[in-house]
Amino acid sequence: MRRIQDIHVLATEPLIAPDVLKHEMIADEGVVRTVVEARDTIGAILSGRDRRMLCIVGPCSIHDPEAALEYARRLLNLKAAVADRLFIVMRVYFEKPRTTVGWKGLINDPHMDDSCDMREGLRIARRLLIDINRMGLPAGTEMLDPITPQYIADLVAWTAIGARTSESQTHREMASGLSMPVGFKNTTEGNLQIAINAIQSSRQPHSFLGITQDGFAAVIRTRGNPDTHVVLRGGRKPNFDAGSISECTKLLADASLEPRVMVDCSHAQTSKDYTKQPAVFAALVEQICQGSRSIMGAMLESNLEAGNQPLNSDRSKLKYGVSVTDPCIDWPTTERCILEATRMLEAAGWK
Repeated sequence: MRRIQDIHVLATEPLIAPDVLKHEMIADEGVVRTVVEARDTIGAILSGRDRRMLCIVGPCSIHDPEAALEYARRLLNLKAAVADRLFIVMRVYFEKPRTTVGWKGLINDPHMDDSCDMREGLRIARRLLIDINRMGLPAGTEMLDPITPQYIADLVAWTAIGARTSESQTHREMASGLSMPVGFKNTTEGNLQIAINAIQSSRQPHSFLGITQDGFAAVIRTRGNPDTHVVLRGGRKPNFDAGSISECTKLLADASLEPRVMVDCSHAQTSKDYTKQPAVFAALVEQICQGSRSIMGAMLESNLEAGNQPLNSDRSKLKYGVSVTDPCIDWPTTERCILEATRMLEAAGWK
């Protein structure tokens, strides 16, 4: 008899159940406090009750936990220095969507050699999130695989749904059950309506297939996530200017949604020139200083060192603190533009 299933499957490897991993790597009281307080603060910023600007700042992707922790320690000090005007969350991205093929991130391939040791990747990711939160620094990430949240979502204060997945029913359903605020990006072409549709969908109850904390297949039923918003990341042209922000807020208002917008300062906003990120960020802050109530946050791709480098499975040949995915601004540039933003807001009497 001819084979009719798993024709293209080479192997299946069992994973540890989420609950087992969580018992091995427990979120202690201090970690839980960081996560809960950050989620509450972000919710207040989304609603306008907290006037501070939300800033998601950090590497395009995490590949070296040691460098990530050094970055986190620096960002924690900066977070404290600007706390009156900005609320900083570290960008801790473990999953990377690929247009065709490429490295899919630390969870999928932690050794960067196509061995795809996901069991180790999940452990590394959870440990790093615990360490960062224990410092008192909240973390934000992109949720790409619908199984991953069961392992790490309890340690995440804010989540993005990316430009390639905002239209996906699977990701809208997943977002409806996530316990933290979620930002939906406009599509790579710049379509805003799809992100708005995603927000509306994720605020509604859904039922879909997933896994339990014990690792069993199950029907997941959600109540809907009210803390959802749009993230502008540009498209065929940038969309961080005042006119584009106004267009977006009108579409949100027409959909009976809060006219609150986050802007990704990288990607199509800069025509993929990472050195332009500070200028985009400054332009957003200037709009706020001039009275905009629509801009509630921004994202910056930042690392210890500037630029990026090719992947190499020989870790000894990788430059420390340099991205292996999209290029990032370096730490001095990051610090300078964050501090300058704070000064601009203070000078404008904004609070």
